[in-house]
Amino acid sequence: MTRKGQGKRKGTFGEAGLPVARSYVVRPATRRRMLWVGAAGGLLIAALGAVSFLRPDGGLVSKGPLSSHHATLESSCSSCHGGFAPVANDACSACHEKPDDDLGLYTFAAHYVYRSDDFQRVVPSPDEETCIACHGEHGGRDAAIVRATDARCQSCHEFSPFHRRHPEFAFARGSDGETADGGARVDRALAFPHIRHVNELLGGDGFETAEATCFACHEPQADGRSFRPLDFDRHCDACHLASTDRTPPLPVVQAEDGAPGVETLDAIRQAALPGTRWADYLNPGEFRQVGDRVIKSPLYHRDPWVLHNLRLLRQRLIGDGGLADLLTASPDVAPEELRTLYEEAITTLEQQARDLRSVPDHAVQQDIEKIDAILDDLRRRLEDPHVPLDETGFLLALGPPGDRDDDEVARIRTVADALTQPCQQCHTVRDATIVRVENDLRTLRRAEFDHRAHTLQRSCLDCHREIPIAEFAGSSAEVPAELDNSQIHNLPRVASCAECHNQELAVEGCVQCHLFHPDTSRRAASSEVHFPETPNAG
Repeated sequence: MTRKGQGKRKGTFGEAGLPVARSYVVRPATRRRMLWVGAAGGLLIAALGAVSFLRPDGGLVSKGPLSSHHATLESSCSSCHGGFAPVANDACSACHEKPDDDLGLYTFAAHYVYRSDDFQRVVPSPDEETCIACHGEHGGRDAAIVRATDARCQSCHEFSPFHRRHPEFAFARGSDGETADGGARVDRALAFPHIRHVNELLGGDGFETAEATCFACHEPQADGRSFRPLDFDRHCDACHLASTDRTPPLPVVQAEDGAPGVETLDAIRQAALPGTRWADYLNPGEFRQVGDRVIKSPLYHRDPWVLHNLRLLRQRLIGDGGLADLLTASPDVAPEELRTLYEEAITTLEQQARDLRSVPDHAVQQDIEKIDAILDDLRRRLEDPHVPLDETGFLLALGPPGDRDDDEVARIRTVADALTQPCQQCHTVRDATIVRVENDLRTLRRAEFDHRAHTLQRSCLDCHREIPIAEFAGSSAEVPAELDNSQIHNLPRVASCAECHNQELAVEGCVQCHLFHPDTSRRAASSEVHFPETPNAG
């Protein structure tokens, strides 16, 4: 007997005979209907996507309005996108990489070329990030796409937050990456006790505090970030190299015995070699000769007679220095400062050419034409930032010439040390060469520090305390030499900065200090100087 409702049931479930309706299982006819509905929906979505893509305003595929920087491109997605692909660097370069435009140069080698002056790094690197990795678009008109967020930086650099995870500054790290014992050292070429100079200036006109004495030498630039390069005539001349300064008695070089010595002013004038026109303007009264010894007084900074004889002694000691002989100091500079060497050598060569132009000798005039041609070529190369510099032209010989015995080398060094004795009050002399002083020390290569924003809340000595200037300022106590010399890198470390930049007092975002794009102002300056590759000094 069939019970009521049994025809609508699939059957029963369990020993209790619980009824299961036929509609509990989808019937084949219902499943086909759902497939057709799904297929129709997919086709509709595809059609809408195609129509949206073909529309000039981007239609439904647009992620949002562009920033105000690129708002004019919003009506044409193809200006930046190739199909549905992300924006490629080449698309950005169409506007942002114009070497001759008034806006300056932008490249995508941001992490490689910044302040390095190595224009070969402009060549794309496989490790290079894309523009949009940091400068995200479609965030609206108010989006600050030029200001990368910490999150974007942290995709590669796990240095945030600053006060806990930022590594020690590069200048303060030792070879093993840890802070160097005894503090970072810098510029071993100059002997300069900071505390002694502060105490000599303190209490003078306009120098009522130790802070005020800092600005006697460190003159802030208008940008608040850097300072004017130190200059002897402006900062040192008032006290150093007085009219009473003189050389010790120096042996005059004798042609007969060949013993090392110095050339007299008369001998230099008679030889009239290129680059010695200065000898015509020196006062013979500055020299006092007694027998085979000569004394010069007064002395000048970069005294031409001292430098001339020092160069001759260096040539006897280590041979021909090539372009290095055109320099007034050693060629030891950082790779990024190579242009300094080239500029100095070219300036010297130009001066020598000017000195020879008045010589009425046909052979001399022919040589001047050759020098002018070389200089023109060098200037053209310097104007091309992509020409690599070759520092090997400035390298001195690695050792003394083979025909110099130890005794002769020692006698040459003795004369050179005596000749530069007044210079060594401040300068280091090594192998008859004055070690170059970096008068514009740049420590932060990949970051910027705005002094103006910080001096409103802190004084100079609150941060620059590696040398204990505040402790000894105005004190008559003797200062240990190891605490007061120019080799101490008197700049704050990460821990000092983190005293304020710790999320509680001040911001600590990456872009607060780091600017990764090339410094266009430095590039603009580079186009105004001459920059040779391998000049031939002749």
